[in-house]
Amino acid sequence: MSPLLSVTGLSIAVEDTEVVHGFDLTIDPGEIHAIMGPNGSGKSTFVNTLMGHPKYQVVSGSAQFHDQDLLAMEPAARAKAGLFLAFQYPKEIAGVSLRSFLFAAYKSQMTARDPSIKSISPVKFQKLLEEHMQKLGMDPAFAERSLNQGFSGGEKKKAEVLQMSVLSPSLALLDETDSGLDIDALKVVAEGVNRLRSPEFSAIIVTHYARLLEYITPDHIHVMIKGKIVDSGGKELAQKLEKEGYAPYGVKE
Repeated sequence: MSPLLSVTGLSIAVEDTEVVHGFDLTIDPGEIHAIMGPNGSGKSTFVNTLMGHPKYQVVSGSAQFHDQDLLAMEPAARAKAGLFLAFQYPKEIAGVSLRSFLFAAYKSQMTARDPSIKSISPVKFQKLLEEHMQKLGMDPAFAERSLNQGFSGGEKKKAEVLQMSVLSPSLALLDETDSGLDIDALKVVAEGVNRLRSPEFSAIIVTHYARLLEYITPDHIHVMIKGKIVDSGGKELAQKLEKEGYAPYGVKE
């Protein structure tokens, strides 16, 4: 079985300064990986580069996703291929309801997997959306609000979990999605990921703290320091980091 994602020797620059150096990572279908590290270690740079953010320049290396050259694909093509990015700071879009946004995204991204979805009616999509919202314990009226406008931090994360649930990506990139969340919102994010967990769903969870990993058990945990993976392990590694921080890796916090 081929890996879902295979990253080899990836080096990334921001404004001509290299911040990720020779990064290697392999994710098999159904695996959850967590990348932990202090602020400025290159974690967000890595996942944003996978999604195709123009701010980040690939210096060298390769990334294969579903046996395709991911780095040669436009961001929209990456999304249609099954890649999803949950932003650390989701953008607000005034005048566009969450429902309308998701309807357009669903038809655009899912058509690549099933051409019949292009003709899905607004009524059928509304029913589909309400089913997903019910599973997440969300009020259907929430979908009529302008995307992220006036949302609390927790509500923005709930909206992204809903998007992830509806779009069913094969690989979700969660970029410090636990940042600033209270315990209830954190559980919503964790429950959303755990509900999707299957051989058809994988995720990269980027986080600074081990708190989220109390509710999601990853298959692999990686420690990223100064643009490189310096350690990897299982859940016990997250527990070690919670106790000792990043001082054993020469980082002063």
